Amino acid sequence: MSAPRIPGPSSANRTIASLLLLMLAAALCAGCSHPRDEAAPSTTKLGERMSPGPYGQIARGRYLVRAGDCAACHTAQNGAPFAGGRAVPTPFGTIYSSNITPDPDTGIGRWNDADFYRAMHEGIDRLGHHLYPAFPYPWYTRVSRDDVLAIKAYLDTLAPVRQANKSNDLPWPLDIRGDMAVWNGLFFDPGTYHSDPKRSAQWNRGAYLVEGLGHCGACHSAKNFAGASDRDHPFTGGFAEHAYAPSLAGGARDGLGNWSEQDIVQYLGTGRNSRTAAAGPMAEVVQESTQYLSKEDRQAIAVYLKSLPTPSDDTVATVDKDTLSRGAALYVDNCEGCHLKQGQGELGGFPPLRQNSAVQAKSADTLIGVILDGARIPATAGEPTGLAMQGFADHLSDAQIADLTTYIRNAWGNHAEAVDADHVQDLRETLRKSPSG
Repeated sequence: MSAPRIPGPSSANRTIASLLLLMLAAALCAGCSHPRDEAAPSTTKLGERMSPGPYGQIARGRYLVRAGDCAACHTAQNGAPFAGGRAVPTPFGTIYSSNITPDPDTGIGRWNDADFYRAMHEGIDRLGHHLYPAFPYPWYTRVSRDDVLAIKAYLDTLAPVRQANKSNDLPWPLDIRGDMAVWNGLFFDPGTYHSDPKRSAQWNRGAYLVEGLGHCGACHSAKNFAGASDRDHPFTGGFAEHAYAPSLAGGARDGLGNWSEQDIVQYLGTGRNSRTAAAGPMAEVVQESTQYLSKEDRQAIAVYLKSLPTPSDDTVATVDKDTLSRGAALYVDNCEGCHLKQGQGELGGFPPLRQNSAVQAKSADTLIGVILDGARIPATAGEPTGLAMQGFADHLSDAQIADLTTYIRNAWGNHAEAVDADHVQDLRETLRKSPSG
């Protein structure tokens, strides 16, 4: 089965045409609304103790802001924290994150608690403008009112930064925010998280974090033509910022089926374990967010993820022997020194490529991106040495990278689809043109 791709120009045009048809449904959806659920509490207390009173709420908010990885998206490269301006590439164009410091003119300094809650739960800002789901309100809507207000309390303590928000780079009619009313009517299901009484408190805590503030499915789920996450097959892998976020479901080949709960806990805390190391956008998630979660919360996430079902695996990989031979030679010349002869890597140093679920994912885009541009393992409190790998974009041709990627995905018992040079060329060009934060 071919992996889904980020739409290219022709696909984007078809998507715009489809969305124009959706706009015709606006009159039918104008009166539609979803029931609000504003009183649902968080499932459990945080994994670490918080003192009561306003200072306790602020400390709790700081913890939750880290859990939601807010700083990463709302901070431009070399920019002031939380002042916005980071470019978020999407299949439809570039969206720039907003200023969420308490500056009254360019940030959220004039927002009250109700304004902030509405943005988090309904995707509508203080002035009634619809937000784009690049701000993951379809996931944040699950967060309890108490937790939302704690986040607001912490953001109110930040130093105000006067920095005007950048205009998004979206084609007509996608630049019309009112179109999101139609999108919401079709794809958005608001409401806070409700505990499953048949599950343990630990499982519910994990579900609350994964499906809510952690918004894991925003990257790790497939998207439809309108960019909405596939809620029927969640966490089975999806594209995010020109990389592919692998499946979090129970697949033994390209999921977490062979991972233990401790493997997940270690990975979230350090960005590495005996099976893999974080790369691409996930490296930033670990460095800026998950390493700061309490061990109890990381354990709860592991319990929830290990409960996800195992999807059927219909991958059929037919790989030419000559391709494998060329790829093997390239591996010896460029990779074997660090990742070793059998792709086993070195524990605590270089990640294994053998039986690596990210290497065998439906799409090879993350692996190709690492080969092209290199990668750095996140530096965390538990593993402070963030080892780096050089990129080979200037050293290897598209055909060579295709052969090397195909070999790695099918050597040492790995099994995944082959990659062709045209795919590498397209991704190389996409990454070259991708805006930086």
